[in-house]
Amino acid sequence: MNTLSAQAGLDETRKFMKERLQGIVPDIEIEAKVEIAHEINRLKHEMNAVILGHNYMEPALYHSIPDYTGDSLQLSSIAAKTTADIIVFCGVWFMGETAKILNPQKTVLVPSEKAGCSLAEGISADDIRALKAKFPGAVVVTYVNTYATSKAESDYCCTSGNADKVLSKLVEDGHKRIIFLPDAYLAENTATQLGLPFLDSEADQKAFDAVPADQPLVIGWHAKCEVHELFTTEDVANIRKQYQDAVILAHPECPPEVIQLVDKSGSTKAMVDYVRDKDAPWYALLTECSMGDNLAAEFPHRRLVRACTLRCKHMNYITLEDTLAALKQCQYQVHLDETIRQQALLPIQRMLAIQ
Repeated sequence: MNTLSAQAGLDETRKFMKERLQGIVPDIEIEAKVEIAHEINRLKHEMNAVILGHNYMEPALYHSIPDYTGDSLQLSSIAAKTTADIIVFCGVWFMGETAKILNPQKTVLVPSEKAGCSLAEGISADDIRALKAKFPGAVVVTYVNTYATSKAESDYCCTSGNADKVLSKLVEDGHKRIIFLPDAYLAENTATQLGLPFLDSEADQKAFDAVPADQPLVIGWHAKCEVHELFTTEDVANIRKQYQDAVILAHPECPPEVIQLVDKSGSTKAMVDYVRDKDAPWYALLTECSMGDNLAAEFPHRRLVRACTLRCKHMNYITLEDTLAALKQCQYQVHLDETIRQQALLPIQRMLAIQ
């Protein structure tokens, strides 16, 4: 690329970022990031890389380098089909693992090795094996927010976007005991949505005996998202008080008492779709805070309540600087044991088939 065309590309990146992020990110921050974003975009074309950006990425990254943005289900589908040589997953580590499970011949990079997840770390393969021994014959549904070793012990995976559809299918198929792991709130909220009884796996045996054997029962675990579990009914009350005409959207990983008070519960994709398609005076999102900033930038004609202070520390590890370093050095590659990868593939494929 000659100097003139390189400068034109840099100017174009600067113009787009300033227009898109006006009022969201200060110009001085954009100016500090624009050359990095431009270099990433140059390198990804040179290296035949595709960049996937989760909805929780910080705005300067989200609105500059991803080829595709979305939630776990959307990005998993894209990862499975891409023809790029390198997949750069701007998200947390389990997302990179999912991409590697689906497309093992590709080089998969996660820009930070620190980008973990409280849910993924809240359940292990040993835990799942113990639950299967405790509830023989139960079908195991594991949230995509888990590591490959946990997925390998499962029958189905799901995301927050299709958890209800997965559970509905299992009930239709005649399953009476469904172990739903690891998020306690997502499991309970989904069961409630479908009118199914829910019990924690550590509940008293009498509680389990009280549910007829021919009645479907959802059995949960005790892990929780360290961001979503912090939203409270007081947060909902404060929004209602300050923005009486706001539509409040909450992620189903929030506590059940919060979900009961909001206007709509759904995945990050469902939130994007709602803000894009449904007219409302104000929108308030009870989820990771960068999401609200990203939607405010993408839909400037919509008014979003931007009072959230809950940032996922793991998502926050993914930066433009680290993404550039990952590409330059091809670092933080996802490697999986082939037996584990093959065992984890079927439950993910089943997830992708139910959308």
